[in-house]
Amino acid sequence: MKPVFLRPACLLVFISLLALQSAQGGAPATIAWQPWSDDVFAQAKREHKFVLLDLQAVWCHWCHVMDVTTYSDPRVIALMRSHYIAVRVDQDSRPDLASRYQDYGWPATVVFNGDRGEIVKRQGYLPPEQMASMLQAIIDDPTPGPSVVNAKPLDVGDGKTAANVENLTQQFWNGYDTKLGSWGTVQKFLDWNNVEYCVAATRSGNARAENAARQTLQAQLKLVDPVWGGVDQYSAEGDWDHPHFEKIMQFQAENMRIYAKAYAQWKEPVYRQTAEGIAHYIRDFLTSPDGAFYTSQDADLVPGVHSADYFRLDDAGRRRLGLPRVDKHIYARENGWCIEALATLAAVTGGNDARDVALRAARYIIANRSLPGGGIRHGEEENGPPSLGDTLAMGRAFLKLYELTADRAWLMRASRAASFIDTHFDYRARGTIIGYTPVAATTGASFAPVPDFDENVSLARFANLLSHYTGMPHEHEIAENALRFPAAPEVAQSRLSAVGGLLLAQQEVAAEPLHVAIVGRKTDASARNLFLAAIRYPVIYKQVEWIDRSTGEPDAGQYPDLPRAAAYICTNGACSSPVFSPDDLVRTLDRRTATK
Repeated sequence: MKPVFLRPACLLVFISLLALQSAQGGAPATIAWQPWSDDVFAQAKREHKFVLLDLQAVWCHWCHVMDVTTYSDPRVIALMRSHYIAVRVDQDSRPDLASRYQDYGWPATVVFNGDRGEIVKRQGYLPPEQMASMLQAIIDDPTPGPSVVNAKPLDVGDGKTAANVENLTQQFWNGYDTKLGSWGTVQKFLDWNNVEYCVAATRSGNARAENAARQTLQAQLKLVDPVWGGVDQYSAEGDWDHPHFEKIMQFQAENMRIYAKAYAQWKEPVYRQTAEGIAHYIRDFLTSPDGAFYTSQDADLVPGVHSADYFRLDDAGRRRLGLPRVDKHIYARENGWCIEALATLAAVTGGNDARDVALRAARYIIANRSLPGGGIRHGEEENGPPSLGDTLAMGRAFLKLYELTADRAWLMRASRAASFIDTHFDYRARGTIIGYTPVAATTGASFAPVPDFDENVSLARFANLLSHYTGMPHEHEIAENALRFPAAPEVAQSRLSAVGGLLLAQQEVAAEPLHVAIVGRKTDASARNLFLAAIRYPVIYKQVEWIDRSTGEPDAGQYPDLPRAAAYICTNGACSSPVFSPDDLVRTLDRRTATK
């Protein structure tokens, strides 16, 4: 590898890290890390030791720093070897653990006793002195500390109470930063659920929502890599000028999806350019030879050394120094997010490249990650329980591919995914399903899973729209069940301003989508043009179908048998007169969705 040339400040940090390693004989840390398993707790009881879980992310700068400094410190090593069993887990590889400890960020440090009881939970980077002090304090007194609070029983009332829309809306706007855009003042990033809510509200003439969406979308451009096109995770210090350079698939996918929707709404060229730029970055850096998508690209070129100077270089300058590590694990959840985003981009722009890339990745996941009954497993090795997130993300991707291609095979896959979720992940209280858990409740009483807010919001929106496509009442019941957890007042209030997705979910579950049906042969250019106009139309909550009588597709009989392709707009059990041209379809849709 060619030598790395860094500015003096970064060089000093790098030299200090190398000096520390040299002082230890140049050898790697001697902590014997083990994978997460039930065996480590049995070993801990047998050897009268504690279990320390280092839950990190392979792309995480401070995880690297902690590895080079804290876990290479002689005192820390001695304490760990004598009294602890060390367990290290990449949080991307274990959605169950990531969901449980996501509030602690990465790295998260959790110490257990041999009975799986939590003793300490710590967030973020711990310097060697703090770590050694904590380890010794636990040895001296293993009583659970103040960071471990027994969770009170989840109270969702009768399971029928929806979050008050007025209160939710107030929460939403209370957190908006009118000066710099986005929600919150510590970290700046594009909150995709909140921005999507604002884009949807724009259709109802909500000027405040439009201003917030456009201000945030413009500010977020500062976190888009101007050279490679990928999106940095967030900016620290309460502004948009201190990016953390890791490029994580969820942030790539959700930014691509939201910028595509924003382009459909406002036709701003920069929104389309940004979405397509992210797609190009994924193609160039995060796509496997088989067409599936990798997980992330590291924040650091040299682990533990901040890379701001590196990311100021042009493409040639960066490549001369080398490329930050790409995590080449292929996880179904990350692929589902990306497939849905690419399909959204293809629908908005008519781009066949994005469509074909999405289809190729979807076929790979089906071939390599499928479970019996319609579920999808996380990774290549079955080293953890099936997770809700994988099947949900792929279910949403399947439904979006159906909207994009009108191929009913994708709709059937989406329906099977919903059934798998309902069968394996339901969470009950007093006999009522009040949400769905990240993993099935089979991992032991000490780790009984509880529903996740964002996953249940996403599931409610997915299952509800799916029910309108399939006409299956049970899928609408899944949506209602999923909505009970995030809509519970105490849960919704705890989310502060991050409730845009919940506002959308409650609106959608209570209403019918804008329904456009195209009736005509799939080989008919006129029918295709009507279909493309319908899927491009900028309404977030819509149902678009293309019905070909010649294939015997269901529901064809409810529409007149006309000699040419036609579009119908259907609501409340009634359909419009036939529309024959894309321009007339758009004008009719504009009248139907005009601000009231």
